[in-house]
Amino acid sequence: MFTTEFLITSLVVVLIPGTGVVFAVSTGLAQGRRASLFASLGCTLGIVPHLLATALGLAAVMHTSALAFQLLKYAGVVYLLYLAFATWRDRSAFTVQPVQARGGALGLVAKAFFLSILNPKLTIFFLAFLPQFVQPDTGSPLLQLLGLSGVFMVMTFGVFVLYGLLAHAFRKSVIESPRIQAWLRRGFATAFAGLGTQLALSER
Repeated sequence: MFTTEFLITSLVVVLIPGTGVVFAVSTGLAQGRRASLFASLGCTLGIVPHLLATALGLAAVMHTSALAFQLLKYAGVVYLLYLAFATWRDRSAFTVQPVQARGGALGLVAKAFFLSILNPKLTIFFLAFLPQFVQPDTGSPLLQLLGLSGVFMVMTFGVFVLYGLLAHAFRKSVIESPRIQAWLRRGFATAFAGLGTQLALSER
């Protein structure tokens, strides 16, 4: 079940920069190492609803229902464009802001969670990707699916944390340069807008 092919493919998929990676990196730069951990946790938890949809067969319904896919897709587009707008308009300086307050930590986790849950491509990914590695004659397909998904989620969390920590490592040079901060904000805003546009124009 946990073949080398599965592990390598999953790692490649997780390493490819997407909305979660951009959010983890921007959070690591803007709010520090601890904040990036909460952002990574939220992005990882956002995988759970997609996993459940796949396991319960709802993904198959969404895969064949153009309306269901379009509704979820455009909800994701709106959220990404909102993040792009908010990031572009933000003029506050990057400062060291350890996430200590309960509300702050939960807010980051919730924001990252909704970022992942509003990505219909994740459900389609689970529907198309995970079943290829399930071996019906070696045990319960559902348990295998859950196991494969668990490994994928651990990989996701680990890689996102690494991205966030790398971003945190560059904080000092970023914090000391308002000009770099401005360009980074524009870059992150453009990335969110680009991802939203790509999602809006994507087919199934």
